[in-house]
Order: sequence, then structure tokens, then C-alpha cells
Amino acid sequence: MIDMTARENRNKGIGSSEEALTEVVDFVITLGVMLLALAVIGIAGYPMLEHMQESGHLQNIEQSFSVLKPNMNKVVYGKAPSQSVELKMYGGRVAITGDSYIIVSMQAWNESSSSIETVSVENNLRMIENEYEETSIAYENTGAWVKYPQGNAVAISKPDISYNQNTLLIPIVPITGTEGISGSGLIRVISESGQLSLERFENVSQVNITMKSDYYTGWESFLNESIGMQITDVDTTNNTFTASRTYNPNIEVLISISPITATLE
Repeated sequence: MIDMTARENRNKGIGSSEEALTEVVDFVITLGVMLLALAVIGIAGYPMLEHMQESGHLQNIEQSFSVLKPNMNKVVYGKAPSQSVELKMYGGRVAITGDSYIIVSMQAWNESSSSIETVSVENNLRMIENEYEETSIAYENTGAWVKYPQGNAVAISKPDISYNQNTLLIPIVPITGTEGISGSGLIRVISESGQLSLERFENVSQVNITMKSDYYTGWESFLNESIGMQITDVDTTNNTFTASRTYNPNIEVLISISPITATLE
């Protein structure tokens, strides 16, 4: 009887040990799965979270330049002597920079000589640009532009070049200033107007626009799709292109030249 009781007790002890061991093994397996899941989330999820944060910052910068454009254009068109616009930086760089320029060449009928003559207007442009990661956003010649890492540029807010019935309006906005700011936080872009001038050309039968710009692909698309110009020449090495259009009947071309001075604070 004693031996049987002892044997039963030993069997119970073995059963309890096996149950405890099973619980420990289950716990270790569960813990391992949890740690593996956390590792996977850490490896795959953090870059995704970082990308989402960068995308949010980039969207905010684009919206800021959508606000910057109409305020800058108030100065361009003489509606305000100066403007101050606040921008938020996220670790990139904002600068007044670039070597962009525009040449407008026209074929116009000269009544005095009864012949077609070539007239042209050209000027430097430059831009206010925010570089963030591998994307750049800029205000250039009354428009706001974004250029992505692949090199393609598009208009965030279209420039004010317009064609209405028999009149083509081309604003030219040279920007002076050499300042640049890097880092994070709030800055101000202050713009002040210069001397606005307007040139008028009548009986124009053909207009050619040649531009050099880091955002030339965006300019190409705009002039082709919105103004109906054909892209006749592209120099990808120098970020330069030429767009052309023939008008029949002849049109009037108005070119406003509005130099502004920009500073960063």
C-alpha cells in the first residue's frame, strides 16, 4: 500500500513537472514570436514611418510655396511694395539662387519698312528654392515648381504667362539676392519691388521662347499644354529648351519686366 501511494505521488510529481515544462516552452515560443514580430516591425516599419514623415514635410513645403507665389506676385504686379511670407524648414536649405534666364524672340510686321523684323527681349530670372532631401521646390518667374529625384519637374502653381484671344502676356521676373539658410525652423522670405516696365509689340506673327531653368521640363509642359506652343529644341545638358508658335492673324504681345529683391531672415 505504501509503495503504491509513493508510486502515485511520483507519477503526480512527474505529471506536474511535464505540465510546468510545457507552460515554460509555450511561454518561450510566444515570447520568441513576439520578439520576431517586433524585429520585423522595426526593420520594415521604421523606414515606412520615416518615409511617411518625409512625405508629410514635402507636402507642407509645397503648400508653403503655393502661398508664397501669390504674395510674391503682388509685388511683381505693383499691388504691394513688399511682402513677407513665413516658411517652415525641415532640415533642408532655402536659398535665392540659380542661373535661369528667358529670351523672347518675335517676328513682327514693321509698317514703316513694310517688312518682317525680328525683335527680342531677354533677361535673367533666378529663383527662391527650397531643397529638401532629394526634392527641390522653387518660385521662379511667377510660378511655383517642384522637381522630384527622377528629374521631372511639374508646376505646383502655374505661372502667369497667358494667351487670351489676340494678346499674349509674358511676365519676366528677375530676382536679386544671394542669401541662403539651412536647418530647421521658421524663416521669412521678404520681397521688395523694383521698377516695373511694360513693353508692347504689335502685329506679331511668331513667338519663340527660349529658357534655361532647372525646372525646364515643367516649363515645357506648361507652354505646350496651356499656351499651345510646340517644343522645337531641348538641351538636357544645359537645362535649356525653345518653344515656338505661329499666329494667324497676327497678335499683340505684352512683356512686363518686374525686378524684385528678395531676402531671407
